Amino acid sequence: MMKKLLLGCVMVFALNAHAQEKKVWTLQQCIDYALQNNLTVKRSLLGIETSEINLSQAKMQMLPTLNGGAQYGNNWGRNIDPTTNLFITERISSFNVNASTSLLLFNGFRLFNTYRQNDIDFKAAREDFNKVRNDVILNVIVLYTTVIFNRELLTNAQSQLATTQQQLERTRKLAEAGSVPRGNVLDLEAQNATNELNLINRENAINLSLLQLKQALQLPASTPLEIEVPELNLEDLAMDQTAEEIYQVAYESLPQVKSARLKLQSSLLAKRAARGNLYPRLTLGGNLFSNYSSRADGLRLIPDGGEQIVQQQIGYVDASTPVYRDVTVATGRIVNGYNVSDQIKDNIAKSAALTLQIPIFNGFSARAGVQRAVVANQQAEINLHDVDNQLRQSVETAYNDANAASKTYASAVKQVDARDEAFRMAKQRFDNGAVNFVEYQTAENALFQAKSDLVRAKYDFIFKKKVLDFYQGKPIEY
Repeated sequence: MMKKLLLGCVMVFALNAHAQEKKVWTLQQCIDYALQNNLTVKRSLLGIETSEINLSQAKMQMLPTLNGGAQYGNNWGRNIDPTTNLFITERISSFNVNASTSLLLFNGFRLFNTYRQNDIDFKAAREDFNKVRNDVILNVIVLYTTVIFNRELLTNAQSQLATTQQQLERTRKLAEAGSVPRGNVLDLEAQNATNELNLINRENAINLSLLQLKQALQLPASTPLEIEVPELNLEDLAMDQTAEEIYQVAYESLPQVKSARLKLQSSLLAKRAARGNLYPRLTLGGNLFSNYSSRADGLRLIPDGGEQIVQQQIGYVDASTPVYRDVTVATGRIVNGYNVSDQIKDNIAKSAALTLQIPIFNGFSARAGVQRAVVANQQAEINLHDVDNQLRQSVETAYNDANAASKTYASAVKQVDARDEAFRMAKQRFDNGAVNFVEYQTAENALFQAKSDLVRAKYDFIFKKKVLDFYQGKPIEY
């Protein structure tokens, strides 16, 4: 039973491993995986969360504040009775509770402008995130295209090696029959070794490009990775727009431009918020307070609305003659038990105030804040111009590169056709002994180089045309 269980586990593991090896990644799957695991993208997402928190805080700062507090303590020795404000000499336990609120009525619209600034900063953070996503997508496409490019070069090298090996076998038979000199066999063996070395170099190139793609996807180097080679239709890559038209679309659609414009607006609002510190500050505030003292525990007078005059001793004329004064007190009945809740209710005190603060001199801090905001606004303007200039230069360069790549590709197609015909004729003449090996090898190498140049021109043109689509905000896909 245990052997069957182990055998079953091994088979499941083998099937899973086989399925993993056979998984083919499309370009979109590579892009999605990279976006989910890229650390720069994750950091940018945290930047959006921070901006959202700042926006929420700026909104809440316009609401009234509310704070509460409580204090409990024991006093010994000579103290002030909190219920009579007279000095006494005994131990007192007391506590108090308080609450306060305030509302900023006016401060040069500083809070309002700060809220609008944080709202724009939040939008700019989202555009920065889109810029990071675009950079990751573009990088994955470059690496994905490089793998396909190296794979086609590998196929070309394999084809050349197969042709050389076939010719080598045929020449060996002819040399054994005495139809061709032995030197032709040695020349073809040298050419075959050269082609084998070229094949190894192409295999190394594709392995390196696959490793770079894995690293972009945050995959370990040991992870099997097989990519899908899409059907590429070069007829759909016609360039039907001018560089200026592409630039205008890019200026309105690319996130880095939107972010720079938003940050310029943010700097303007930051300047207005800083100027708010130069204006008077008007605040409405209120307080609520009550306390309890153990000194007041015990008997309590419940007033009945009447009054009476009693004599209160206030001192002595000499050592034995007291002095009194008449004091008006409320009348009522006395009950036992003046507890905590009764004292808190009876000792409640309330206050409200309207406070005006006028800044006159504060160490130049408010004026310096305004000046810094003005400089930051000028820097934002320069940054927007810089982004605009870089975008225009990038679009114009990409357009010229794509145009040149299109012409190079058309020329490479003609070159391959011509080299293929030349090699066919050279091979036929070499087989008939009309030309020597040097001419045959020259024709073969020329055809191989022409095919390599065609592959390079093909993918160079495809990628550079896709870059133009990227500048126009189009989805980059094959």
